[in-house]
Amino acid sequence: MTDERKEAILRAIVEGYVSTREPVGSKALAQHHDLGVSPATIRNDMAALEEEGLIAQPHTSAGRIPTDKGYRYFVDMLASAALQDSHKRAISTFLSDAVDLNDVVERSVRLLSQLTRQVAVVQYPSLRESAVRRVELVRMTPGRALVVVVSADARVEQATVAVPETLSDEDFERVARELNEEAAGRTPAPLERDLGAWASRQGPDSWLGDLGSAVVGAARGGTVERVVFAGAGNLTRAGSDLTTDAVASVLDALEEQVVLLRLLHEMAAEGPVSVRIGSETGHDALAGTSIVAAGYGSLDAPALLGALGPTRMDYPGTMAAVRAVARYLSKVVES
Repeated sequence: MTDERKEAILRAIVEGYVSTREPVGSKALAQHHDLGVSPATIRNDMAALEEEGLIAQPHTSAGRIPTDKGYRYFVDMLASAALQDSHKRAISTFLSDAVDLNDVVERSVRLLSQLTRQVAVVQYPSLRESAVRRVELVRMTPGRALVVVVSADARVEQATVAVPETLSDEDFERVARELNEEAAGRTPAPLERDLGAWASRQGPDSWLGDLGSAVVGAARGGTVERVVFAGAGNLTRAGSDLTTDAVASVLDALEEQVVLLRLLHEMAAEGPVSVRIGSETGHDALAGTSIVAAGYGSLDAPALLGALGPTRMDYPGTMAAVRAVARYLSKVVES
């Protein structure tokens, strides 16, 4: 489809349906859009768009609504928008107060949900190896302790370990002090070696070996990829196109993080901002939704963030918000 007027009609139908949730007719297009032709000519163009599978008539005598193919054409060829200055300021202000990586990820997912009014998803980045800044050991109960590892890149990771209930406070403090001395300044590979040697020097107490392993695991940030969500309630807000059963299926898919992570990895290679619409997601549970995603962080192994909602979404605004938050996150992660 190359006719400029038909493109204008498709744009008007998409934007009108997204805004009102009502099918858009030729009379409304003629009244509210400066197309320079009669309603009869508009109807002919709409018929051509329908033959191309870009719009559909939900029932007799109704206007037209976009199909998944129509949304795809709109996104690929027509959708463009700049983020509002107020939203740019909100991103900068809200995220600049973050104290560490966990905080910035949590803030980012909440902010993206607010900006898009969709379900926001943020994947934790695969960060470069970073040295340990300090290790804190906190006794929680006579037999359990909390290990807190603070990395040089401001990551904070935690783990719990078992400790002998008979261990005196004095010995506990000594272990905590020596542990911190051994760990500070080391990246995970030498950290594992040095803590193993340190634990061996302490004698046959196996709990010190477990303690060292917990510190190394926390320093590496774990091996399981993680995603966080915000705004699941937006799926059920007034005006959503998703039925109760469809919402439940989407929520189940979100909880099954393996499915979502696989989809995000596929989208990572599709360009600066990737959009999957309806059946393009490849999952029946997500067939009534669209996902707008962008990569951030390392160019070699980017993490992704995105917004998920019904196919009837504000694509230009959502794409602009996702792009802007991703750019800001990249600055934070790469700094």
